[in-house]
Amino acid sequence: MNKFEDCPLFNAGKGAVFNSEGKNELDAAIMDGRNRGCGAVTCVTKIKNPISLARLVMESSPHILLCGNGAEIFAKEQGMKFVRSSYFFTQKRYDQWLKMKAKGETALDHSSDLTNSAKGTVGCVAKDIYANLASATSTGGMTNKKYGRIGDTPIIGAGTFADNETCAVSCTGTGEEFIRTVACYEIHALMKYKNYSLHNAVEEFISKTLKPDTGGMIAVDKFGNHAYSYNSKGMYRGSTDSDGFFEVKIWE
Repeated sequence: MNKFEDCPLFNAGKGAVFNSEGKNELDAAIMDGRNRGCGAVTCVTKIKNPISLARLVMESSPHILLCGNGAEIFAKEQGMKFVRSSYFFTQKRYDQWLKMKAKGETALDHSSDLTNSAKGTVGCVAKDIYANLASATSTGGMTNKKYGRIGDTPIIGAGTFADNETCAVSCTGTGEEFIRTVACYEIHALMKYKNYSLHNAVEEFISKTLKPDTGGMIAVDKFGNHAYSYNSKGMYRGSTDSDGFFEVKIWE
């Protein structure tokens, strides 16, 4: 995940979108399916790798979600690497912000209104050789987001979730809709209480519950099956396994 946050092509860490004040405000979360251990940070502006801070919250604090200045005080205590706000700047994202600011609108990081080459929120789900599941998500949110807006990424059960009993899930898109539907937990619930397969749970949620043109999700279950689905025009995604399977896609 740190590699994604370090790459300016994605809306996470360096290359994150700008909020209405012209700042990069970052969110991240991580969850361990073995014990539902989790950590998340939101509205941080000086942390090079927010996902690493989220892991420190999970492993080295009694809390789950830390916000803004408090999260950065904790980061300093933990010896995290800080950067100047200018580190996150990219001209492409700045130009996108100016466009949305002029319209007085917000936009998803990968919206066609911004650029055909934009890439969005980064997420990862994994199963290890011991059948342990994990999920992690990192994002800069929506372009020109206002009022300290927080999306689904740092909300456990909405944008990030993992439980060894069923699945690990990570989401991208309009965060308000994933929060409203408790998206990741809904996949877990369909599998646990209705005995859905991972594929059927993901497909039913995207097609029947999620508001159209909202986004999508990636997921893996305790057997190593993977699934991804979306109702937007496309979603950058990829998967691999220890048997040599490798796949990268954008559209159907």
